[in-house]
Amino acid sequence: MNRRTEILSELHLDIPVVVSPMFIISQPHLVLESCRNGVLGTFPALNNRSTEGFEQWVVDIKEAIRTEGGERGKPLSAYGVNLIVHKTNPRVQADLEVIVRQRVPVVITSLGAAREVVDAVHSYGGRVFHDVTNTYHAQKAIDAGVDGLILVCAGAGGHAGTLNPIPFVAEIRKMFDGVILLAGGLSTGRDIATALQMGADLAYMGTRFIATREAVADEAYKEMIMSSGSREIVYTASVSGIPANWMVGSLEAAGITKDMWDQKGKADFGAEHEAKAWKNLWSAGHGVATIDDNPPAAELIDRLKRELKEALREQSQRALKFSI
Repeated sequence: MNRRTEILSELHLDIPVVVSPMFIISQPHLVLESCRNGVLGTFPALNNRSTEGFEQWVVDIKEAIRTEGGERGKPLSAYGVNLIVHKTNPRVQADLEVIVRQRVPVVITSLGAAREVVDAVHSYGGRVFHDVTNTYHAQKAIDAGVDGLILVCAGAGGHAGTLNPIPFVAEIRKMFDGVILLAGGLSTGRDIATALQMGADLAYMGTRFIATREAVADEAYKEMIMSSGSREIVYTASVSGIPANWMVGSLEAAGITKDMWDQKGKADFGAEHEAKAWKNLWSAGHGVATIDDNPPAAELIDRLKRELKEALREQSQRALKFSI
């Protein structure tokens, strides 16, 4: 068994999907529904306001997965936690201690690929996936010993990269024998099949799961996702100083105009707009183009399974037509 196969087998997935850890939105209910239905559910440690509360979430998720897996007679999918590895995160060490104590199976690191974090997770047999937007940061993460690289490509929600996924996946595969996760505009089972065809091992899906019943998101946020197309997404550094994809309607509602979001740096939109701006700024990726409903997570995952199976069948039929 090679390294990638070994890692993937540990996740107990029905389909190759990771529900990405989204700020505020990803909480235990969504994580557990993901794991119950055969995909990897994740959440940011910082979504709970305290380290103690974060540990309780982990304990509750672990117990539910253990109990329900025993009742079914087979393991539920694994779960994961996102850890912000950066000096601006005052909880990084305390939260890492929880991760090690509770033996979290998958840790998704952001804003820093630290060897000491990887070693701590590996000490109990856990796996580390790290998100990157270019080959420079990918190499740093490889050097730190990560097990998987999340390639955040053009069109992803949040702090997205700008690279085209086709050459990016191919270039990383030449550098790395671990698991490759692809992020950026994936919303359907056909998209998952496309990611696999490019050479990725797992599809990393965020925006599609914001519009689910279990996601902790404002209903107006979900409505905006369902009514938006790719032209309603803008890539701008005006919100935080770091380029990210945001929904135009939420920027305009917060008083951030086109002139502001066209600036290279963070916009100065005045004290009178500050509170309003940070309350209702909503991020999403280009995947909004194919999202038009807000189903329960179980229903969505079942649909993804059917769509993926059909897409793979169609690919096989096309290959036969061309005598490949």
